[in-house]
Amino acid sequence: MSSASASSSSATGSRQRVGVQQHSNRSQQGQEQRLFEKEQGGEAIENAAADANPAGVPPANLKEGGGIVDVSGAGQREHGKELSKYEVGWRRVVRNFSPSWFSVTMGTGIVSILFYFMPYNARWLHYLSIIFFCLNAALFTAAFVVSFLRYTLYPEIWSVMIRDPNNSLFLGTIPMGFATLIEMWVFICVPVWGAWATTLAWVLWMIDTIVAAGVTLSLSVLLMMHSHEIKSLERFTAAQLLPIAATIVAAGTGAEVAEVLPNRDHALGTIMTCYVLWGMATPLAMAVLVMYYQRLALHKMPPREVIVSCFLPLGPLGFGGYSIMYLGKVAKTNFPATGTLDPSAGPVMYVVGFFLALIMWGFGLVWFFIALVSIYKARPFPFNMGWWGFTFPLGVFAASTIQIGIEMPSRAFKVLGEIFSVAVILLWCLVAARTARGAWSGKLFFAPCLANLKKDGELAEAGMPA
Repeated sequence: MSSASASSSSATGSRQRVGVQQHSNRSQQGQEQRLFEKEQGGEAIENAAADANPAGVPPANLKEGGGIVDVSGAGQREHGKELSKYEVGWRRVVRNFSPSWFSVTMGTGIVSILFYFMPYNARWLHYLSIIFFCLNAALFTAAFVVSFLRYTLYPEIWSVMIRDPNNSLFLGTIPMGFATLIEMWVFICVPVWGAWATTLAWVLWMIDTIVAAGVTLSLSVLLMMHSHEIKSLERFTAAQLLPIAATIVAAGTGAEVAEVLPNRDHALGTIMTCYVLWGMATPLAMAVLVMYYQRLALHKMPPREVIVSCFLPLGPLGFGGYSIMYLGKVAKTNFPATGTLDPSAGPVMYVVGFFLALIMWGFGLVWFFIALVSIYKARPFPFNMGWWGFTFPLGVFAASTIQIGIEMPSRAFKVLGEIFSVAVILLWCLVAARTARGAWSGKLFFAPCLANLKKDGELAEAGMPA
């Protein structure tokens, strides 16, 4: 009797333990399912938000100074109450200082170059070019220091920024902004300071070339990875040209550096490297332009928030033409002097470079017209950091126009280049004033990729891979 009772109690206990274990397993599975659904829902919301706000425009409830107002009527959240220390003060500025801020140095740099390069120039414009060169150097230094602090103090931001298919594209603005400083160093400092300034320009160009080529190659490969998956062609923007244009700009800058190098062999090596850089990036930019044109044909105009990106095709077309033309100009004298190829190789490369530049300039006119129509149709559109897309692409197109006028020579191209240059300078004044205002209020310090930090943290807590 007691034995049977004991067996019954044991069986009952076993069933209870099995029941508890099954309940625990079901609870764990339910928790994982809820987390998975939350993740999928968050991804869907994130994708929808990216479609509606691909430029990373700050939300309408962002207060001046960085505070958040709850516009739903449920209450308010102020600086000292619900916001963490990372969402206010200097920490918020550093954490939200995205690579797109280097587009400011690109725009300022091309303005300094145009002040120096304008065909109908004056002494006071030369001084203005020096002032803008110094201003650009200060802006680039400040942006580089803040970016260094961002990824040093908060290293986890680097990974989410790289995985962001939109934000990571602006890494191309870093070597392009640096290249404008090298160009002005060649124009302003080398004639005054001589040999050591020339050597420094050559070394700086090598650094810029390594970074630019690295950005072009790495981001081109990342575009094929799952982390950079573009859900639909509708989300494809002209910003895909930014990492590619960095290498084109490095090629053009190298041509200017090669022109001032005293050693002909060093100049020859620089010229050949620049031709390779141009060949790496220009055909790839053309492929992206084909995809972007298909996107426009199928899905029509981009959203108002990124409508300014319609000007970006002028960048690789304008500076691509300028680069191949300037390389031909330098090769015309260097190839015969170094005995490279045939004695006629230099003049041939010069003529070929000029006509390639002219063809690319004509293609650029088509995209310039498309950009103007897009801007007209989309007006009014909100201000954001994408407005700097007005300055550099149009600026390098103006530089290509001026260089064509110098090489032909043609007064018509020189006058047109002067008009483009004045337009770029006026646009810089407008965009710089709006940027200074937005930076002072704190509205422009907004990095959408930081939203992925929370999602990665939730996955890590659940023991799932991010």
